[in-house]
Amino acid sequence: MPAAIRKSRISEGSPNPRGATWDGLGVNFSLFSANATKVELCLFDDAGRTELERIELPEYTNEVWHGYLPDARPGTIYGYRVHGPYEPRAGHRFNPNKLLLDPYAKAYIGALRWDNSLFGYTIGARDADLTFDRRDSARFMPKCRVIDPAFTWGRERRPEVPWARTIIYETHVRGFTKQHPAVPEELRGTFSGFGRKEVIDYIRSLGVTSVELLPIHAFVNDRHLLERHRTNYWGYNTIGFFAPDPRFSAVPAFVFAEFKEMVARLHDAGLEVILDVVYNHTAEGNERGATLSFRGIDNASYYRLLPDDQRYYINDTGTGNTLNLNHPSVLQMVTDSLRYWVTEMHVDGFRFDLGTILARQHDGFDASHGFLQSCLQDPVLSQVKLIAEPWDIGPGGYQVGGFPPGWAEWNDKFRDTVRAFWKGDEGKLAETATRLAASADAFARRGRKPWSSVNFITAHDGFTLQDLVSYNEKHNEANGEDNQDGHSDNLSWNHGVEGPTDDAEIVALRNRQKRNLLATLLLAQGTPMLLAGDEFGRTQQGNNNAYAQDNAISWVDWNIGEDGAALIEFVRRLIALRQAFPILRRSRFLTGEYNADLDVKDVRWLTPSATDIESEQWQDANARCFGMLMDGRAQATGIKRPSMDATVLLVLNAYHDVVKFKLPEGVGGQTWRCLLDTNAPDRTATPRFPSGDEYEVTGRSLLLFALQPDSAQSVALIRAREALRQVAETPVQSVLAEEPAQ
Repeated sequence: MPAAIRKSRISEGSPNPRGATWDGLGVNFSLFSANATKVELCLFDDAGRTELERIELPEYTNEVWHGYLPDARPGTIYGYRVHGPYEPRAGHRFNPNKLLLDPYAKAYIGALRWDNSLFGYTIGARDADLTFDRRDSARFMPKCRVIDPAFTWGRERRPEVPWARTIIYETHVRGFTKQHPAVPEELRGTFSGFGRKEVIDYIRSLGVTSVELLPIHAFVNDRHLLERHRTNYWGYNTIGFFAPDPRFSAVPAFVFAEFKEMVARLHDAGLEVILDVVYNHTAEGNERGATLSFRGIDNASYYRLLPDDQRYYINDTGTGNTLNLNHPSVLQMVTDSLRYWVTEMHVDGFRFDLGTILARQHDGFDASHGFLQSCLQDPVLSQVKLIAEPWDIGPGGYQVGGFPPGWAEWNDKFRDTVRAFWKGDEGKLAETATRLAASADAFARRGRKPWSSVNFITAHDGFTLQDLVSYNEKHNEANGEDNQDGHSDNLSWNHGVEGPTDDAEIVALRNRQKRNLLATLLLAQGTPMLLAGDEFGRTQQGNNNAYAQDNAISWVDWNIGEDGAALIEFVRRLIALRQAFPILRRSRFLTGEYNADLDVKDVRWLTPSATDIESEQWQDANARCFGMLMDGRAQATGIKRPSMDATVLLVLNAYHDVVKFKLPEGVGGQTWRCLLDTNAPDRTATPRFPSGDEYEVTGRSLLLFALQPDSAQSVALIRAREALRQVAETPVQSVLAEEPAQ
């Protein structure tokens, strides 16, 4: 026991709210534990090094331990010691020798320093996790800090971007700014750096609407990674669901305000903030993991354990443990955390890592699980964007399309199909058409909308776009795992040379393939997600699992070059076209059914001769060129209007040679304008072509045409041409400043 140098006053306080809450007069401390026998609040000096006092929480209400300290203030440093049985086979791992973090802590001080005393058992003993370790862990642990949540938001307003207009930009706070030339050295890799005007101006200039940040919740660096001189760069190892990690702060003591200021600046630019969150597991690992928080507070409640031997953890995450959202208090903690990030931190949505786990009952995934329903009925959470990664490694873990209305989902079917199509794989015509139409086979049910499908070609996990067209094999040697980690089946193609090359023909083809993939992503129905850096060809040197690489492999390299700058301009044109044409981001699924009232189909799938693709033609394994005709007349819904949505034609040719494609006739106009050709990316004009003409579509290229109607003006076409003009006249915000801005 530490030598007490003071005696704080303590009263019973309240079980609500959970955590440490400053009310202007004192601090209420509240901790859930259904199986503990005693809870001690431990107070530390301002540096978090010396334990000053242990105070037994005096009251226990509805499985919540609580007490009120009128002597405590914002800045108070604390942790817990929780008493109870150490019976691993019964699921209990209490050990009061281990200092524990508050699951509701809003801020931390100090860093975790790995030591054997952090483990509740004696490492090295036989059946080690059944033993009881008496060493004190406090000096190796970070500590919790009471905060004053006061922050002046000023004129900040949420962008509230409609789903139909949403374009997601996935990135990493540290990696995006670590080498950014316009960010001062001391701010690189931080929330303050990400909130710099130069950074935000660049993101905004692309035309994306929503920034999705890889995990920023407080996380733990894995011991085995540190021993190999690596780190958990991605951050999917959460220990605190309410606190931004101080490693992303220029001044860790002010990380709370620093995060809020970044959000305010992004909102001021009209950009949403979506957080990638990890509520499926914690950093404590399996039965041989450390005791840092949840395990020592109430292991049997917080984690899913094997029913026949509760010594062991259910591991549907592949990380050692699985959080138990079937327990009401754990479910409450997760939903409290989500509401906190919306109401207090003003974020606009969440992407849920391994989201299937969050809705798993003991017998499998349940679309009516309490967590999913609680989000949809909650007056706060139902108003923000909810995106699931709809798979895990547990039974029935693959659930693309299985989430309830109101949820969007990552769609790996889109990723794999589009990659395979442009690689030239056989028999991909029918499935590619399905993916272009927002994967109605998976999502067109229960009133769900096309935006439910979050389409992507690349993400943080896997090849970047540049590497996708440059490598046949993964090259993860830098990870120190003998290149055994990461996916081996990437549907990638190096186009003749593995890795970088000076062969001009190969470079040109790779560049066109990047444009093909980006155009498919940004012109397809559904919600597109762009990986940061893909817009200028960022490489990870063939590493498709850079989770442990906090270095130049993962950091965005802002030495963009001419090819990169040209690709940025191409992406800006794509996004401008998408936003100009409502038909490219419909709120209803395309059906292809004939509408007798309008004498039109909303979508037709065309052969190169402009005839409708018949059933047997869909099965042609060698077919690699087709058209997607989206008819603007189908949007009229029976009401005569002086203007209507444009009729557009997408032509995709994955064949290696030129294909002559006949521009369709009899669809309401005689003239087609070519707005985009991936073989002529620098063309700023929109040349006209008569209906019935044969356009020579270059091998491995994509085109977008818009019809000039015979009668009535197409507002969308006018807007599209104006948008293209503005993109051409407004160069992308420069990120190549010679000196950092001061």
